[in-house]
Amino acid sequence: MADVQAKRVPPGVIDAEMADRAVRRIKDYLMRYPGQSSIRVAGEHGGEDPLILPREAVSLLAFILAQAAEGRGVTVIPSHAELTTQQAADMLNVSRPYLIKLLEAGEIPFRLIGKHRRITCEDLQEYKRRDDAKRRVAV
Repeated sequence: MADVQAKRVPPGVIDAEMADRAVRRIKDYLMRYPGQSSIRVAGEHGGEDPLILPREAVSLLAFILAQAAEGRGVTVIPSHAELTTQQAADMLNVSRPYLIKLLEAGEIPFRLIGKHRRITCEDLQEYKRRDDAKRRVAV
């Protein structure tokens, strides 16, 4: 996990009003051009070449801005990132000992680096989807 880092923006760091205005403009643009796979972002002064972004990246940015507009923090983690047991436990909102029981029971795949367990973000999200589905069925 040495070269894979999570990017975290704590709550309140991004101006909520500015984020709200930006997300509204992005959503309006995306709705006006639903078939466009790349988005051209022009500078405010118009003299520069436009920045061309993939539609999916712009949608992700809109999501981040929407969260910031509501005063929430956001963390972006690459799907192939490997997490420590404490990071994984924090993401599931469970204790580290409980997470380790899940790992040892085979509920979540992991690998050992020396004596340290590492869990991929993808595997953790897959477990969360399965667990959420079980909870919905139980209700």
